[in-house]
Amino acid sequence: MSTLVSPAMDKRMAEIVEKVQNGIRLNVEDGVYLYQTDDLLTLGQLANEANLRKNGKKVYFIENMSLYFTNVCESHCAFCNFRKDQGEEGSYTLSGQEMIEYVEQHFHPGIREFHIVGGHNNHVPFQYYVDSLKALHERFPEVTLKAYTAAEIEFFTRISGLSIAEVLQELQKAGLKSLTGGGAEILSDQYRQKMKVDKANVDQYLEVHRTAHQLGIRTHTTMLYGSIESHEDRIRHMIQIRELQDETQGFMVFIPLSMQPKNKNAGIMRRNSAYEDLKTIAISRLMLDNIDHVKAYFINIGAQLTQVALSFGASDVHGTILKERISHAAGALTPEGLTRKELVWLIQGAGRIPVERDTFYNEIKVYE
Repeated sequence: MSTLVSPAMDKRMAEIVEKVQNGIRLNVEDGVYLYQTDDLLTLGQLANEANLRKNGKKVYFIENMSLYFTNVCESHCAFCNFRKDQGEEGSYTLSGQEMIEYVEQHFHPGIREFHIVGGHNNHVPFQYYVDSLKALHERFPEVTLKAYTAAEIEFFTRISGLSIAEVLQELQKAGLKSLTGGGAEILSDQYRQKMKVDKANVDQYLEVHRTAHQLGIRTHTTMLYGSIESHEDRIRHMIQIRELQDETQGFMVFIPLSMQPKNKNAGIMRRNSAYEDLKTIAISRLMLDNIDHVKAYFINIGAQLTQVALSFGASDVHGTILKERISHAAGALTPEGLTRKELVWLIQGAGRIPVERDTFYNEIKVYE
């Protein structure tokens, strides 16, 4: 490590630098302090060097498509503007064939992954969700199915009467290869009650991922920040993920998701600051020492801040996406997707090496 000691660095920050340099894990108090410090440059450099030890200058992306079979949802989470009630204007539930027709309009041979999430639609049986994956897998067998959140999996157990493991095994038979990271929000039951997160609770979210990892399904995980939670809530969220990773080693990437306002015309005071976004990415890298990648999600923080985040601990910029809907329904002002060429340009513009990957971070092409 070659972290510069800033003349303004206080004793507490120096202690944290020493811990990181010596491979000593940061605790709750350390994480909260890092949110409170105004020494952003030392924090960023510390996270950058932690990332360089893991990944060098490589930054990963994937050619993928985001697919949404249904926006009908039984839950009424306070932060969600994607969901609809059955029969409400704008609600929809697509069949497997209808989704195939949509994909065929936009598909090209470079796409390696379908990122599939949607509403908790209790007007259709569990078999609908199985058949949805099966139809895609049969039509596009070369494309990896990264499908459903842990909250959706818990929902499937309730409408099917099956256990978590049984649900996952049925989905695996249909072609499931990985779970998305959504549904975590903030891993605090008090937060979930206040924000009306009437879906999987903390223990259920973690148990779904634990079970998936035990079945050989590697997964992604998220944290939705920027509403009512405290800095300590965020740090405790990260530590719960870190503890499960110690147990299973099944998480591939941690994705901090910056909360979006429901109104696209909302002013800057209703959005997270760039300062807060960079801090959260850097702190995530330092707290989650056992997860290989932290993602800078350009859909939520924008392409240019994503470039800066690559010097604050991020090693992944997600993918081409094509027609992202959930964050944009909630007021995101960013592009709905980027091309491969644009992602390569974005990463190279930050002085990093773009690496096209598959779902499991196997390298497809390195753009030297």
